[in-house]
Amino acid sequence: MDTLTHIVLGACIGEAIAGKQLGKKALLLGALAQNIPDIDFVASFWLPTTSDLLAHRGFTHSFLFTILLSPLLAWCSTKIAKNIPGMTYKRWLLFWGLQIFIHIFIDAFNAYGTGWFEPFSHYRVSFNTLFVADPVFSIWPALAMIVLLLIKGSSVNRLRWAGFALGISIAYLFLSICFKLSIDSSVSAGIKNRQIPCTRYFTTPTPLNILLWYIVVENDSGYNIGYKSVLDKRRNINYHFDYRCDSLLHSPCDPNDKARLLRFSQGYYTVELNHDSLIFCDLRFGEILGWEKLHPQPVLYYYLQYPANNKMIVQRGRFQGWNKDAVTRFIKRMRGI
Repeated sequence: MDTLTHIVLGACIGEAIAGKQLGKKALLLGALAQNIPDIDFVASFWLPTTSDLLAHRGFTHSFLFTILLSPLLAWCSTKIAKNIPGMTYKRWLLFWGLQIFIHIFIDAFNAYGTGWFEPFSHYRVSFNTLFVADPVFSIWPALAMIVLLLIKGSSVNRLRWAGFALGISIAYLFLSICFKLSIDSSVSAGIKNRQIPCTRYFTTPTPLNILLWYIVVENDSGYNIGYKSVLDKRRNINYHFDYRCDSLLHSPCDPNDKARLLRFSQGYYTVELNHDSLIFCDLRFGEILGWEKLHPQPVLYYYLQYPANNKMIVQRGRFQGWNKDAVTRFIKRMRGI
C-alpha cells in the first residue's frame, strides 16, 4: 500500500496495542513502525532501475526480516524506555512485530508482489484485491488518527476509535476478496463459454476502487485484455488482443535488464518496437485509461536500449489524461454503465 495508508494504519494499531502505556506517542511510534519494511527505498539511490524493482518489497518484506528485526527492536525499546509501566519486552515485541507483519501482509494484496519467502524463494505473493492506494480503505484509519490526535490521552473512547477504524478497513478488505472471487468466476465462465484460448489469467482492481477490474487472459501468442465492473449487467467481457512479441527480445539489449524484467513481470509482458527502441511493458499494473481506449499504453514500461530514460517506471503516466470528463466516465464505468 502507499505510505500514507501505512502511516494511518500504524497509528491506529499503535493506539490499540500501547495507547494506555505510551499515550499519544503510540500514534507516532506506530506510524514509524508500520513503515519500517519500506526502508528498502534507499536501494533506489545506487541500484540500477531493474534491480531496484526487485529489491523493493523483497527481503525487508519477508517473514525472516520480521522474525529477525522484531526481537531486536523490542530489546532496544526496553533499554531505551525503561520506566514505562506496562511496556514489557513481550508488549514491545508485539508492538514492533505486529506492525511489521501487517505491513508485509497488506502489501501482498496489491499487484506488485511481496517477497514473503526471501531469501529462500524469489516467489512474490500478490493476491490482487486492492489497488496500491484505495481511499475507501485508508479514510477510516486516517479519520481515526486525526481524532486520536485531538482528543485527550485519558479519554476512554480512544481504543474504540482505533478499533472502529481498523474494523471498517478489515471489512473492506474482505469485501475486496469477495468481489475478486465474483469477477474471477465470471471471467472463468466466460473463457469456457466463449472458448477463449487461455493458459492462465489474472484480475486486479483499477485505480482507487474495487468495483472496476482489469483482466488479462494469456495464451500462447499474447493476451486478451478487458475490464469488468462488479455492477455490470452484461455477462460478456469485451477484450482487445495484444501480441507478446517476445521474439523482439533477441535484439541487442542489456541481458541483465532483460532477465530482471522477465522475472519481475512474472511472465505478463509484451515487447514493442518504437522507432529505434524496444519497449518492455509489464501488463500487471494496468493501462492508461484502458477501460475507454483501444490498445492503450501500459502504465509500466521500460526502454531497453535507453536505460537512462527509466528513472521512474512504476505507475509511469498512471493518471495521464485524467481530466474532469475522464473521471466522470471512469465513475460511470465503475457503476457498470
